[in-house]
Amino acid sequence: MARRGTEAFPDLGAHCDEPDCNQLDFLPFDCDGCGKVFCAAHRTYRDHGCAKAADQGRTVVVCPDCGDAIERTAAPGGPQDERGILEAHVRARRCDPARKRKPRCPARRCKEPLTFSNTSECKACGAKVCLRHRFPADHDCAGASAAAKAAGAAAARRDAQKQGSGGCCVLPNSAAILCT
Repeated sequence: MARRGTEAFPDLGAHCDEPDCNQLDFLPFDCDGCGKVFCAAHRTYRDHGCAKAADQGRTVVVCPDCGDAIERTAAPGGPQDERGILEAHVRARRCDPARKRKPRCPARRCKEPLTFSNTSECKACGAKVCLRHRFPADHDCAGASAAAKAAGAAAARRDAQKQGSGGCCVLPNSAAILCT
């Protein structure tokens, strides 16, 4: 078992249990296989030759059809080879190839898959597009023309109100005041 700490600070750190190392490490690693304490250089099962390394760790097989990760189990009688695990997955009717295909950006000639981090919803047409095509001018936006017409109508109403008010207004980008 590793000696803990130093004389001045007995609760701080531990010496590495690797026989050739014995380094004092202030952030030691406890091996969940053998229960010994190791420094950063010997923390993995392979680095310190852990006898219980085969019992530890989880391995999975990824289904090429649906993309599911199936954990290998150590149950007796259960399939352990990759082919047997995948056949059991298909027989259990958990394999759905339609789930693997990610939606793609609807912009012309764009093949970018849409994920949670690169998807934007167009405010004009409501289409989900990639970040490269997030502006209405960058994709065939059906709602952009309607939004442009609405913006033009709003600008016309504002101009009509300014002309009919007979008051003063400040011209944009200048300090001049225009009175009618």
